[in-house]
Amino acid sequence: MWKVALLQMNIAFGDPKTNFEQVENFFTKAVKKKVDTIILPEMWSTGYELTRLDDIADEEGEETLYFLYSLAKKYHVNIVGGSIAKRSNGKVTNTMFVLNKKGELVKEYSKAHLFRLMDEEKYLVEGNSDGLFELEGETCAGVICYDIRFPEWIRMHMTQEAKVLFVVAEWPKPRINHWRNLLISRAIENQCYVVACNRVGSDPNNVFGGQSIIVDPWGNVKAEGDEEEQILYGEIDFNQVDEVRKKIPVFTDRRTDLYKL
Repeated sequence: MWKVALLQMNIAFGDPKTNFEQVENFFTKAVKKKVDTIILPEMWSTGYELTRLDDIADEEGEETLYFLYSLAKKYHVNIVGGSIAKRSNGKVTNTMFVLNKKGELVKEYSKAHLFRLMDEEKYLVEGNSDGLFELEGETCAGVICYDIRFPEWIRMHMTQEAKVLFVVAEWPKPRINHWRNLLISRAIENQCYVVACNRVGSDPNNVFGGQSIIVDPWGNVKAEGDEEEQILYGEIDFNQVDEVRKKIPVFTDRRTDLYKL
């Protein structure tokens, strides 16, 4: 069983220095609860200040990786590092880093589905790899915000025996009911835990809804945030995933002769 902490934070628009300081402060509070894994929101270092990415994107993610490495080592926690704007070879991706308790990078995933309503396709390039990774012997998956509207993408990861879906987001308040309903649906249909960290606050163009959430494999909400900055805590029981998948054998009963996934 893991204890997780979701850092539901406001993000300073286009101000990496302030955001790095905020995250470090959140960590000092979260680790007092002796958590195993800490999750950050999407684009936590810059927010959606896409027009200035030439100046504020992290070159090869080096600053972020060193920062997260230092926190993982210092506090002996796994980190699902939300996502950041990573510049590589002149192109910028919306990229998640996952580190284990030793500070080792175990996964780098770039957002596969760019969200046109927030102009991502104008400034970012899409990723082309899956979000699967392993932490402490458990198979997990990580996706970013808009990705959850593509159930076939999530199911592909779950057919690889992932038991937890980590979601990081900057999900706007006007569609926050979609956020909640989609996440509960992804948990039920895939019989997995969904651990989803959203931001709060606003930027010049959007107001964000918070409501970070932890959902168990039955679709029960185990913890849920509100619209304020907070640290949301919860537990993941991997044995429950096995029990649910045995009781209703969805993966065994799939008709792969009729559909590929």
